[in-house]
Amino acid sequence: MSNQQTELIVKMNLISWQMQNKSFAELIDKLTDEQLLKETAPGRNTGIYLLGHITAVSGDMFKILGLGENMFTEYVEIFIKSPDKSGKIFPPVTDLKVAYHEVTNELNSQFSKLSSEDWFSKHTAVSDEAFAKEPHRNKLNVLINRTTHISYHVGQMVYLEI
Repeated sequence: MSNQQTELIVKMNLISWQMQNKSFAELIDKLTDEQLLKETAPGRNTGIYLLGHITAVSGDMFKILGLGENMFTEYVEIFIKSPDKSGKIFPPVTDLKVAYHEVTNELNSQFSKLSSEDWFSKHTAVSDEAFAKEPHRNKLNVLINRTTHISYHVGQMVYLEI
């Protein structure tokens, strides 16, 4: 694969990441606190939980991509390791919205510093030996996975507008 093709693949995936985050940001910014406290469907996650979940998962990308530490480690226990109705106390919606925007802005800033080759290097959750056998376990694959993850939750949360 040529360097130009590699750059194009990275660019396409970064644009997709940015588009999904823009959709998510626009949605959470227009939903009221009351709407975010509702379940996306009967018996399903609430909007506030999904907002915290996306923020926590995005924050964890710093570590897995080797860009630094998670900006909101306190959200991991509440929004990744625990289900919505675990009884954990959620931060206020306003704080979660601010945190989401901070995480996304900082990720985008860090992403702009990575070269195309960086994106095809291993992430921190894979050993050198495993990466040698499975080179698809790279940073770009993490970005693709997280982009799909956000898209999935945007699809759930649009029902909160009704």
